[in-house]
Amino acid sequence: MLLGALLACGLPEDALRTELAKMDLGPWELKVAAQRRQSISAVSVTIEPRAEQRFRNLKTIIELLEASTLDEAVVDTSLRVFRRLAEAEARVHGRSVDEIHFHEVGGLDTIVDVVGVVAGFGLLGITSIHCSPLPLGRGFVSCAHGDLPLPAPAVCELLKGIPVAGIDADRELVTPTGAALVAELAGGFGPLPPMTITGCGYGAGDSPGTGSRPNLLRLITGHAESVSEDQQVEVIETNLDDWSPEGFPFLCSRLFDSGALDVSLAPIQMKKGRPGFRLTVMSGLADSQRIKELILIETSAIGLRFRSEQRMTLPREIISVETRWGPIDAKKVKTPAGDRVHPEYESCRRAAERHNIPLDVVYRAVLNTYENQ
Repeated sequence: MLLGALLACGLPEDALRTELAKMDLGPWELKVAAQRRQSISAVSVTIEPRAEQRFRNLKTIIELLEASTLDEAVVDTSLRVFRRLAEAEARVHGRSVDEIHFHEVGGLDTIVDVVGVVAGFGLLGITSIHCSPLPLGRGFVSCAHGDLPLPAPAVCELLKGIPVAGIDADRELVTPTGAALVAELAGGFGPLPPMTITGCGYGAGDSPGTGSRPNLLRLITGHAESVSEDQQVEVIETNLDDWSPEGFPFLCSRLFDSGALDVSLAPIQMKKGRPGFRLTVMSGLADSQRIKELILIETSAIGLRFRSEQRMTLPREIISVETRWGPIDAKKVKTPAGDRVHPEYESCRRAAERHNIPLDVVYRAVLNTYENQ
């Protein structure tokens, strides 16, 4: 599925075949086909041996790759993937790495998968890989060792320290090979990082999937965008029913001076029918303790709730737009669909007051001037 997604993202098939031909794997065939899964176009890849295959251990795979004419970087990275697999299988079965025979993951298809994926990322010029939390199914899978519970024991070993999510599906969603590739190649996990998307492709698995979940792997490629803001934040909340909102502007000012990223106040109905307010403050982790203390000092709160959350912010910068009333500040935001401009309120307000014109006129002038530049 990873090979299919790479091909769907623009990896030239001829270049992939050239790389794979640098290994002495005997007679075999690579079949690439277009698929449709729930109206989504995808690419499937099938590896078919043309001779009887023997299972290999780590030593024979090392010898095979080192005897190839593959680039040294491809060999080194591929061997790290196989070492991860061998170490995980050794821990599961209580044996040494040298005693482990890979069985399912030592066959031709897995060698092609691992080397093809490593070489494919290189051919596409991808230098950094970020992965979403991995979905894990339930049930059992048949293999050389008999029926094993899902997720497979080797998968659990390989994904230690990696975020996962249980899925209501009686099927294998992450194989040991896939887990080893992700564990070795991915530099981060979580929400989609700030980036400008340049491509998107889908790799199709052997089975069609379930009615609600197509058996597809999606690869999104693009250029990373640097974001200086905190992407891991703390959200602090408290409910207030004996505090006057008259002090909210002053509280906001002090919170922002202390490093708050966002502050909001919402009316709520509290116990015994009393009206109240929910104060919510977003903070970077480094400033959270100072902000908690400030809330307890400046409000009537006697307790706080807080939680860590991920956020995604778009790159932006303050620009100056020249209008007939002089330069006015605006915020230029870089989105996946292109740049977007937002006039800055305070700068527009000053121009409106200084020239005695409606605020909306200033806003529209800033946008029109920028669009016509």
